[in-house]
Amino acid sequence: MQTAFRSDVGRIRLINEDRAAVRNDWNGFTLAIVADGMGGHQAGEIASQMAIDLILQHLQSVHAEMTVEQCRDAVRQAIAIANEKVFEFASNQARYHGMGTTVVAALASPERVVIGHIGDSRAYLVNGGTIRQLTEDHSLVNELVKKGQITPDEAIVHPLRNVVTRALGTEKQVDIDVEHLTWSKGDIVLLCSDGLSGLVSGEALLDVLSDERDLEWKVSKLIGLALEAGGDDNITAVLLENSGDEDGKGADG
Repeated sequence: MQTAFRSDVGRIRLINEDRAAVRNDWNGFTLAIVADGMGGHQAGEIASQMAIDLILQHLQSVHAEMTVEQCRDAVRQAIAIANEKVFEFASNQARYHGMGTTVVAALASPERVVIGHIGDSRAYLVNGGTIRQLTEDHSLVNELVKKGQITPDEAIVHPLRNVVTRALGTEKQVDIDVEHLTWSKGDIVLLCSDGLSGLVSGEALLDVLSDERDLEWKVSKLIGLALEAGGDDNITAVLLENSGDEDGKGADG
């Protein structure tokens, strides 16, 4: 497995409330997580870091012999525990009331990827010259699009496009979407915060991710495109490329 990731504060925000982590040798898997925090008084960055730390902690017991359903259950449980812990932390401290975070996590082997998510951070799959969004945004504008009240193009520039309908840590219990897919050598999974997906089109993402240059170039190019488009939010991108073996390279964050 080949990996790369980068996070940037963007051009407008003073603090980067995004967090990301990549672990390559995770008991036969590669584990990647992106979290986009929200809340005042630096609560967003606390929520996103707590979520990642807790998910990592509660996925330590996964192993390569687990079935798909066992992996799905493990990812769902880890995110659910993180939700409970972040909610409890925020509830006990007035300055952190209402803090929360999106999360998208991928547990990947050379054969399959299990993805869990809450909020509007996304996962995409690139293969065969196409790009496919794997997650559905838990956002107000997505609900409006599904109801036919606005178009997808209007959603991109809607003044409430940053409002999420579901987040980790804002309620004691939360619904968690968990999917799995098979993938092949050469396929790429992108995890990102809405600072990237809200400013860079799927076609532009595909152009970069289809390039023959390495993942470090690709992830830097993606961040650059979001900055060129205004960089009005924190920007985080994680790339996982199926190299057809268990060997990986990358960094921790």
